[in-house]
Amino acid sequence: ETANFEFPLITKHGIRIEVLLNATTRRDEQGNVIGVVGIGQDITARLAQEREYSKLIDSANAPIFGVDTFGRVNVWNQCAMKLVGYTISEVMGKNLVQEFITKEYRAAVKAVLDKALRGKETANFEFPLITKNGVRIEVLLNATTRRDEQGNVIGVVGIGQDITARLAQEREYSKLIDSANAPIFGVDTQGRVNVWNQCARKLVGYSTAEVMGYSLVKEFITKDYQASVQAVLDKALDGVETANFEFPLITKAGA
Repeated sequence: ETANFEFPLITKHGIRIEVLLNATTRRDEQGNVIGVVGIGQDITARLAQEREYSKLIDSANAPIFGVDTFGRVNVWNQCAMKLVGYTISEVMGKNLVQEFITKEYRAAVKAVLDKALRGKETANFEFPLITKNGVRIEVLLNATTRRDEQGNVIGVVGIGQDITARLAQEREYSKLIDSANAPIFGVDTQGRVNVWNQCARKLVGYSTAEVMGYSLVKEFITKDYQASVQAVLDKALDGVETANFEFPLITKAGA
């Protein structure tokens, strides 16, 4: 017997329709084969939808790839070709992780794909890709589970973004901050130090390792100014900036 065999049928009016067939052997009471019963399903609309979906993916202005449940590439759009340099024929059926991911990131990328194959999607995962010409590019990935009509997982679709230029700009920005001739610090939304430049280190005496991740207000501001400094930071986090605010800092040496 045969299951899920796709073939076209031509209607009386000359219209082509696509059929999904399950062919089952027909037997008499003695078990003798007396024919075949075919159970069909009209999948014309579904295939048309899939072709349209494929066109949208192929022409998207973001690199999109897909893998099957074995991690083999089965989707590779034009933007991915332009970005990485490999043609469809060079990647189709190849193992994405083993063939195209740098060694130090293979385990992490495979973990993301495996999670998506279990239905757990991942957003904004950063990893490097090596182009055909040997150039390293940085990619921001959203990994989405791909399912068939019955809801069965059949693979993963990854929508990427080339963030190489952005990361280079951020590194340059960090260098400018670190080498500035004024003390510069930064905190995250929880008030924990995440920027501490060279001038701040020289002025206050604490190294980067000694301040990173610590609460700026609680750890490094005198008690009598903690409330006012916290208020300034909270205002800035709400989008209201403050200029020329004076406050004391206690250096590592206690001065």
